[in-house]
Amino acid sequence: MKMIVAIVRPDRLEAVQAALAERDVYLMTVSDVRGCGVQGGYTEVYRGTEFQVRLLPKLKLEIAVNDAFVEAAVEAIVHAARSGDTGHIGDGKIFVLPLDDCVRIRTGERGGQAIGP
Repeated sequence: MKMIVAIVRPDRLEAVQAALAERDVYLMTVSDVRGCGVQGGYTEVYRGTEFQVRLLPKLKLEIAVNDAFVEAAVEAIVHAARSGDTGHIGDGKIFVLPLDDCVRIRTGERGGQAIGP
């Protein structure tokens, strides 16, 4: 089992969800986050004062999958979250982490069976 953590642009969420659904990955948690990276940020003027906005709004997707779905899910996210054909700075990142265990609270199922529907 793996935990896929993806940081993507907010406007790409629907495309990512659709791409994952095509690969039978439906379960995810989505959080509003702010972050900075190579993209840097931008300068804004408020009441005549200029200031730097370094933390940009992003979405954090957390997706637990069985090993058989890892590559398909990562590929779906990459293609759906990428801006244009070649992508742009700020499109996001994907982290794949080991997932030791999962427990479905309702039934007590553990492991890969707890991840599935």
